[in-house]
Amino acid sequence: MNSESDFIKTVFGLKLKQQRQKKNWSLQDLAVKTGLSKSYLNEIENGKKYPKHDKIIQLSDALNCTFDDLVSTKLDKSLAPFNEILQSDFFKEVPLELFGINKNNLISIISDAPKKVTAFINALIEISQNYNLGKERFYFAVLRSFQELYDNYFPEIEDKVSLFTEENHLQIDKDLKSDILETILTEKFSYTIQWEDFEKYGTLDNLRSLFFPDKKLLLLNKKLEKDQKTFILAKEIGFNVLELKVRPTTYSWLDFGSFEEILNNFYASYFAGALLISKEPAIEKASEFFQQNTWEPENFANLINSFTHSPETFYYRLTNILSAEMGIKDLFYLCLVKKKGSEKIQILKELHLNHQQAPHANAMNEHYCRRWIAVKNLHHLKENETLTDAQISHYKDQGISYLVISTSQKNPFSDGSNRSYCLGILLNSQTIKKISFIKSPSLKTINVGVTCEACSIPDCEVRQAPPVRLEKEHFNLSMKNAIEKIKKDF
Repeated sequence: MNSESDFIKTVFGLKLKQQRQKKNWSLQDLAVKTGLSKSYLNEIENGKKYPKHDKIIQLSDALNCTFDDLVSTKLDKSLAPFNEILQSDFFKEVPLELFGINKNNLISIISDAPKKVTAFINALIEISQNYNLGKERFYFAVLRSFQELYDNYFPEIEDKVSLFTEENHLQIDKDLKSDILETILTEKFSYTIQWEDFEKYGTLDNLRSLFFPDKKLLLLNKKLEKDQKTFILAKEIGFNVLELKVRPTTYSWLDFGSFEEILNNFYASYFAGALLISKEPAIEKASEFFQQNTWEPENFANLINSFTHSPETFYYRLTNILSAEMGIKDLFYLCLVKKKGSEKIQILKELHLNHQQAPHANAMNEHYCRRWIAVKNLHHLKENETLTDAQISHYKDQGISYLVISTSQKNPFSDGSNRSYCLGILLNSQTIKKISFIKSPSLKTINVGVTCEACSIPDCEVRQAPPVRLEKEHFNLSMKNAIEKIKKDF
């Protein structure tokens, strides 16, 4: 809650509503018995107002409870799990208004069915513990849900990018000089920018930048490549243009203080992507690409290179415009990583637009399907190579198919790990019309699964683990069928 006063008002409202519901009274019933207006009582129950001493006495007399029953901030057993939530920064750090949720409406739901909601919250806690869902992962899950709610497209930021570009007479293309952005930061926003050898500070060697807000000092790692530096500078401009005061001071992310910090970091990153890859040219060239009759990896690689040297920036920028501007609604974006000397594949970033798509991150340490084009690319990648390819991934168990385009490269700022970025488009009657090369002979259809543990593909040549989850499901199904058979015999 925002303050102790808010907490006290909320608890009083919850307890008043509980006492009223115990007697099966409506708000109108309570209004008649106390002489208080229905609207005033409604505001009390919603935590907006706290009644004066004499009004509390009227309420306790009418409800046949004690004065302390209402004013005590101690919640009974049915509401006890919410005590910690109400006193925490939950409502502050996770801005429910982003999802169109009113705090008072949520509290009302809690008080209407406390036992059921308590059971639900306890289930969420247990799930989070079993799957190691800490605060950080929870916040990033909230952020992804927010992005997906808005198709990862934010026109107000797009407009501010356009206005900024016009005001500063910027010619946006892949050759945009980082010096220009550096000049804007130093002259317009009073930054001091220095190159620093982070290696001499030990573990800071893998840090790309460090910002000191009080000095407006930005330190950049000497190991940064051109595109990395340009993105960091564009992101710093985003923080300033969007007037985002609560923000992380390191890149990459080391720690966070609140959900607002995570959200503002996303806004600034979105600004940077929109600044470095202009919307209109991206829409035009992407449309031309999808209208080609044949799939050629070189054509997609050239499309990327016409805007940026960073495949990651381009793939992510496509998620902004494909749904909102080109009508391709069902898609996913994944960033997969394979560390040097390890066979383990991890999903570092993911985004699902319109609904949860078939390929998704798995927190149970299962093995992602080696038939995914992004995973195959990671294993076939040679030193200093960038590899782009595509396939139609058919998820046999779900009966759905995706066009999946992927680019893999050595992560230029790590200990030799490789990364794959991939964009998947669900193939349905709408998207097939928009992709002319979908029947290209060079585009292979491959049966895939999500993880080996849940995949039914027989005799898979790249299977990493037996289908234990699927076998358990089949066993349970056979048990149910056997029970049905017994029932018929008796």
